[in-house]
Amino acid sequence: MDIRTPVFCGIVPPHILDKLARADDPGVSGPARRTLQADAAHRTGRRLTTVLGAAARAVAAPADGPRRTVYDAQNGTVLPGTRVRGEGEEAARDATVNRAYAGLGATFELLTAYGRSSIDGAGLPLDASVHYDEKYGNAFWNGEQMVFGDGDGEIFLDFTVAVDVIAHELAHGLTQYTANLSYFGQPGALNESVSDVLGSLVKQRTLGQSADEADWLIGAGLLTPRVEGVALRSMKAPGTAYDDDVLGKDPQPATMEEYVRTGRDNGGVHINSGIPNHAFYLLATRLGGRAWERAGQIWFDVLTGGELPVDADFGSFARLTVAAAKARYGEGEEQEAVLKAWSQVGVKTSE
Repeated sequence: MDIRTPVFCGIVPPHILDKLARADDPGVSGPARRTLQADAAHRTGRRLTTVLGAAARAVAAPADGPRRTVYDAQNGTVLPGTRVRGEGEEAARDATVNRAYAGLGATFELLTAYGRSSIDGAGLPLDASVHYDEKYGNAFWNGEQMVFGDGDGEIFLDFTVAVDVIAHELAHGLTQYTANLSYFGQPGALNESVSDVLGSLVKQRTLGQSADEADWLIGAGLLTPRVEGVALRSMKAPGTAYDDDVLGKDPQPATMEEYVRTGRDNGGVHINSGIPNHAFYLLATRLGGRAWERAGQIWFDVLTGGELPVDADFGSFARLTVAAAKARYGEGEEQEAVLKAWSQVGVKTSE
């Protein structure tokens, strides 16, 4: 197995948690500070958990299906926790467990639609732990498995409520075992964007939606009713997902003219991902139909094709998507739509 160095990839960016940690309401600030501390420990490798490696608990994955196992951390930080549902077993009484199980399966189905049998291409099991820590406001991929918090109930609900959140984090595992994009600056923003794209595609495929029917929101349903916002991010209109007194305003740019330069969040990986996100939205809606077919296939070809460098910037990624469109579909509608999409967001597709 190709061993890649994992990075901590959480769905909720630090700039949101930083804002919440300064809230006047202790019911909001307390859980946010606890989440930030836990996330910081994961980023630096100083785990707050004792992780049982996936290889130690894995069995051979069947060639014709996923190998899902869901664990209950019981609001503790020792992973994976107690095994509560395995592949093919009856639904649990806990809806959170069942949502995680279903989301893992939906992501696996998209991978198989693209001809890939597992996250790492070598039968890596799909493991997830739910009910992680107390009022933990995030979900993350730790290099081996998925982990979901229950949210604080004030700002965030249970992190399994949105299937695109589940798929987003699993997609970080796919990137880890394919392009292995660096998690800083533009390569890091591409890393996050690829996860948003695949997350949105899994949601659209699950709901049977066309590109025009989809909402293109990441994390819709995750925010509580008290929040003035609809999701964590919008691929259709970056910068509009939320505008809330406590949460702050969505800072994502849609074009290179609005590119944000910052030292926070690994150089703004969750912020500037709005640019390639918007390019994909423009491509998918221009092509029409099911976004996971032509548009998604082009992105997947680039991610898994072996030519994307770990330090790829937006321009190099864009050029590879143009080449991938030509290689798969010829010099036609698809290639023209890719060129148009990148042009609209201000990313050059020529050297």
